[in-house]
Amino acid sequence: MIEAAAIISAIINHWDDFAIIIALLLFNACIEMWQDRKASNALAALKKGLAPTATVLRDGKFTTIPASQLVPGDIVKVRLGQIVPADLRFTGGDYASIDQAALTGESLPVTKKIGDEAYSGSIVKKGEMTGVVIATGSHTFFGKTAKLVASAGGESHAQKAMFKIGNFLIVVAVILAAIMVVFRVYNDYVSHTFGVTTALNILQFVLVLLVASIPVAMPTVFSITLALGALNISKKKAIVSKLSSIEEMAGVDILCSDKTGTLTKNKLTLGETTLINAKDLQDVIFIGALASNKDDNDSIDNAVISALKDQDRLKDWVVDKFIPFDPVSKKIEAHLHNKTSNEKLWVVKGAPQVIAKLSNNSDVQNKVKDTTAQLAKRGYRALGVAESKDEGKTRIVLGVLSMFDPPRDDSKKTIEECKREGISVKMITGDDTAIAIETAKKLGMGTKIYNASQVFPKDLDPNNVPDDLAKLIAGADGFARVFPEHKYAIVKTLQKQGYIVTVSTTPQL
Repeated sequence: MIEAAAIISAIINHWDDFAIIIALLLFNACIEMWQDRKASNALAALKKGLAPTATVLRDGKFTTIPASQLVPGDIVKVRLGQIVPADLRFTGGDYASIDQAALTGESLPVTKKIGDEAYSGSIVKKGEMTGVVIATGSHTFFGKTAKLVASAGGESHAQKAMFKIGNFLIVVAVILAAIMVVFRVYNDYVSHTFGVTTALNILQFVLVLLVASIPVAMPTVFSITLALGALNISKKKAIVSKLSSIEEMAGVDILCSDKTGTLTKNKLTLGETTLINAKDLQDVIFIGALASNKDDNDSIDNAVISALKDQDRLKDWVVDKFIPFDPVSKKIEAHLHNKTSNEKLWVVKGAPQVIAKLSNNSDVQNKVKDTTAQLAKRGYRALGVAESKDEGKTRIVLGVLSMFDPPRDDSKKTIEECKREGISVKMITGDDTAIAIETAKKLGMGTKIYNASQVFPKDLDPNNVPDDLAKLIAGADGFARVFPEHKYAIVKTLQKQGYIVTVSTTPQL
């Protein structure tokens, strides 16, 4: 209608009106284009920095190529520190420890062996393996998530409001213009005075009515306001890819937040230590630190070493032999001797059930089992520690270490601020339900968290969720063990119920 008003201005030679209307339209378009280009450039720079490469077998030898050039069937090699370039099925190598927290929410790296799958975007923390590419691009586990998120978007509420206002005014203006035109034409026709001059006068009056009735400057004012908001937000290191998202964020009712790396630090920390045969907590941590390799930068080893108060104690011991973690034996072992006394010490740490079997004492085994079960209920990871001073003839189980992914320092405060603003926060994570509930308790969130694999049917249609499940989604405080289709179904269902929903997640960079 605004463009039609500009054309009518040109027809009746009202060039000043024409210039003003065209200027407003161009200004509004330029503001949108400038902001979109600015956001696109920033996002392109980020993508360029994150674009992974792949070591692929081509023409009988391994070469490095951009990951975007991979195709299903390619043989790819991954090793420590690399980003998995596509969805793979491992076909060779001993094992690989892979951090897939950004995709599945699991706070600990997952050990992979031959036959297991690795997801695109996850990070190799240990080991080296080869695998065959089974999916690329939008067909990968991560790609499906991105595709679902892209299709879940919709028209912003501000745009809907503007269209409603604009449409109402247009209808009123058109009706008034039609009544006026019919009345004037009928009058002039009856009086036989209708002609070109009369028609131009009618057209001029219609133009005045249209320009006066339709808020020509409204889109421009709206765009300028949002552009200024985007500029202000950019100073806080945030990228606004769509101007309408600013207004949309301001009206959010529900925040669906990931756990690992978003609400939590994605950094393992030592929790409480249960003593079995040791007398002091630090003694258990010390033996656990001796059975660690700092150079591997393993998250579990780093957590144990960091918890040792007296780091100088480690300097007195020399490693004679180090047996790294084996996914079959599920333990790490180190043989050491003391620089001063030449005392020999064998230390071992690993899965509690494995460490417990090193002792012939049934009471010790039962205590380790009970401790591990109690920690599991609270969502903690458990790690057994044992030592031998007679070169492995007898093993003494010292204790059980517990580990958890602590909340970020600002998470609790942020959630409290959300609640004060009337925003409901729901935790959506791929981690275990027990871990999600324990984290929720620490953050002051609700603990009505369901296991998604148990409440969502296997043949789920994300766009048509049953009414009983929709009510459960609205009343839940969160979901654990979620997959991409679950996240999509949760967000889409809440949107259908009239909520403005935002999803918060921190990529693993």
